[in-house]
Amino acid sequence: MKRRQFITLLGGAAAAWPLAARAQPRLPVIGFLAISSRDTYGYLVDKFRQGLSESGYVEGRSVAIEYRWANNRIDRLPALAADLVARQVAVIAAVGGLASPRAAKAATTTIPIVFTLGGDPVSLELVASLNRPGGNATGMTLLSGPLLAKRVELARELLPRTDLLAVLTNPTNPENDDDLKYVQEAARVVGQRILVLEASTGPDLPAAFVTLTKQRANALLIGNDVLFNSRRESLVALAARDAVPMIHFQREAVEGGALMSYGASVSDMYRQIGVYVGRVLNGAKPADLPVIQPSMFELTINLKTAKALDLTIPPTLLARADEVIE
Repeated sequence: MKRRQFITLLGGAAAAWPLAARAQPRLPVIGFLAISSRDTYGYLVDKFRQGLSESGYVEGRSVAIEYRWANNRIDRLPALAADLVARQVAVIAAVGGLASPRAAKAATTTIPIVFTLGGDPVSLELVASLNRPGGNATGMTLLSGPLLAKRVELARELLPRTDLLAVLTNPTNPENDDDLKYVQEAARVVGQRILVLEASTGPDLPAAFVTLTKQRANALLIGNDVLFNSRRESLVALAARDAVPMIHFQREAVEGGALMSYGASVSDMYRQIGVYVGRVLNGAKPADLPVIQPSMFELTINLKTAKALDLTIPPTLLARADEVIE
């Protein structure tokens, strides 16, 4: 080959390199739309990534994630969802409660949505049915209403002579009314008086405890809400200050000092949502993916807190506990 031909060939190849680089396929992008903050979701995002990896996707290597945090301001969700749609993400993980998937569904009818929430997605009009969701959304429900009713039963078993049982709710949560119906029916069946306390922001919590103390409620149930998850430490501190037996929906609260918790594993919920998002990226349609319902529930008891409250946990309750913290 002549020198001039060699230089021409080399120059042509070099000119093609940038084109080849630009031709590399872009990573698929997931939109992560969350009601609360990055601080609240840190350990849950890790579980979400774990689920993704089980489906063959690793953030930064085979998939990118665009995070959008509403920081407990539900009014911000529509704009955050619209931004993810404008960026043409491949799928939206709408997490933390009903407001997030509602905002996502209002923003798009075509981009797949995988949600987490506490209530019934059929009655809340997110899906057509649990087995065949239809449309562009599917996900997982924690069955918050029935589980809150179960916590009423556990409170009665723990404190059989309790006169007044308080329930902390968030009136701005769209799932709140349905959850309260379950609580009131469970209380009616066992003849339990209920005191409904409301808090929609962190600063509302101390006032709720003032009311609880004035009304002399014997124990406190925490309703399923992302606010009460993000404020676990504050709730534990207030309950300890006022010597109130508190039953939360997450075991992490009991690790932090709450008396007891009962519910589905939220950590596993986010892992399963990650798996579902991976399946969507692999070509599955949300319309064909059944809504996941929890099959395992955790009862966790903190004996150190029970001792501080001068409470004796019934042996039958201890025997059923999945975890006892001493």
